[in-house]
Amino acid sequence: MIPKFRRIAALALALAGTWLQAGDASGSWTWTTPGRNGGPERTSTLTLKAEGAKLTGKVAAPGRDGKAVETAITDGKVDGDAIAFSVVREINGNSTTAKYSGKVGVDKITGKIETTRDGQAQSRDWEAKRVVAAK
Repeated sequence: MIPKFRRIAALALALAGTWLQAGDASGSWTWTTPGRNGGPERTSTLTLKAEGAKLTGKVAAPGRDGKAVETAITDGKVDGDAIAFSVVREINGNSTTAKYSGKVGVDKITGKIETTRDGQAQSRDWEAKRVVAAK
């Protein structure tokens, strides 16, 4: 009886560990990027809502004048702890698309941002931290 209990307890702990590592994408997330020409860091805020395999939300990022510009995400998808979405922005009459992908943990999202600039594909790492509501 005791060995069976130990196996069940070990399985429960293993499952709990897996559950604690994966997080829900819903909520607010922030990350910083270096400022232009040595300027101050720029903080972006991502607000997401996950419903099944569908992911919706918006990104608020500082514009050239420093004021936050909100842009809705498109093509949002959730697959387990993996998320993917695009952000399409109009800049000086040109459309540019950033494709985000990542893995959601309890308190952070880590992944890649892919863009095309001057006909060249670019990719960079991305890490957002969950915004914890003040108590």
